[in-house]
Amino acid sequence: MGVWDSKLTACSSIRYNREGDLLFSTAKDQHICAWFAHNGERLGTYQGHQGAIWTVDVDPTSTIIASGSADNTIRLWEIKTGKLLKTWDFPTAVKRVEFNEDGTRLLGVTEKRMGHLGTIVVLDIKLDVNAEQSDEKVMTIVCDESKATVAGWSYLSKYIIAGHEDGSVSQYDGKTGDLYYNFPAHELNQQITDLQWNQDRTYFITASKDKTAKVRPYSPSYIV
Repeated sequence: MGVWDSKLTACSSIRYNREGDLLFSTAKDQHICAWFAHNGERLGTYQGHQGAIWTVDVDPTSTIIASGSADNTIRLWEIKTGKLLKTWDFPTAVKRVEFNEDGTRLLGVTEKRMGHLGTIVVLDIKLDVNAEQSDEKVMTIVCDESKATVAGWSYLSKYIIAGHEDGSVSQYDGKTGDLYYNFPAHELNQQITDLQWNQDRTYFITASKDKTAKVRPYSPSYIV
């Protein structure tokens, strides 16, 4: 077991790469840190955000990372060099980013604030660090009932599963954004604070302010 001492502010998110040999952490100090998982040695930092960084994810090939921040941007970085590859701007803070299984799409969860509704946005991603990334959003899901706080891709990117401020979970079509269902996963108005997947993305676990964590398959027919 290792202990990582960043000597910075408290971590806001951490993420391992698929191989488990690298760990990425974010904090309110506007830096992303990369660490060797086996000994806790810091590999480097990624600098460029102008606000607290809330979220980070790494693509399945360990080529690039994506980050979301209070500066209202999603940023894409080359892991090896720390080079900033792309910046997407939004009207509000980005609270969650996640790559799909093959790294070709990235979702982001934007905050509900200043008259803007919360959204789940989807971006096309090219894993070639020399390729030009598109400015266009492939899809935008507007969360007009209760804002999404977390979201992620299911098996084969068939669905997007989102946790909401009111304690509910939604399942959206991964291609069209159509809502399939929404159900009360946790106590009413107890915000879902995290959502993580098992390795093959057939089950997910949600954590909530109601002080519980619940494991579920992405199909509502098998809620446990």
